[in-house]
Amino acid sequence: MNCLNERQTATSMIKLTVDQVAEVETLAALLNQEQIADYFGISRRTFQNILDRDEEAAARYKRGKAKAIAHVANGLLQKARAGDTTSAIFYLKTQAGWRETERIEHSGPDGSPIQVGNVRQKIEARLEKLRQGVLDSGEIIDQ
Repeated sequence: MNCLNERQTATSMIKLTVDQVAEVETLAALLNQEQIADYFGISRRTFQNILDRDEEAAARYKRGKAKAIAHVANGLLQKARAGDTTSAIFYLKTQAGWRETERIEHSGPDGSPIQVGNVRQKIEARLEKLRQGVLDSGEIIDQ
């Protein structure tokens, strides 16, 4: 058996006990997957493999995350309802699709379209004049 298969077999043999699976829900409310893996003394990849093959552990992980998010969201919503402007803006941006946008339009002289035309040729002509010493480096080329 090659090294990769041995590692995959060893990883697939690691299982959480019933008590550890129950603990995943509490830990998920506070820690990320890497931290939970550290808590159990396993790698993050091994913990992810456990979640992939153990439906109960995966469900408890998701439930723990969801409970924590709901708790924090509830606190945020309470602050927004109490008149905390920052909380209200944050809530509306993340939950109601609000965005702060600024529209900037560019135009040419007198509002006409910007002429880009033959930009490459103009740049090459300017470079050639600079090489020949005919053009002062501060000179502006007409569009």
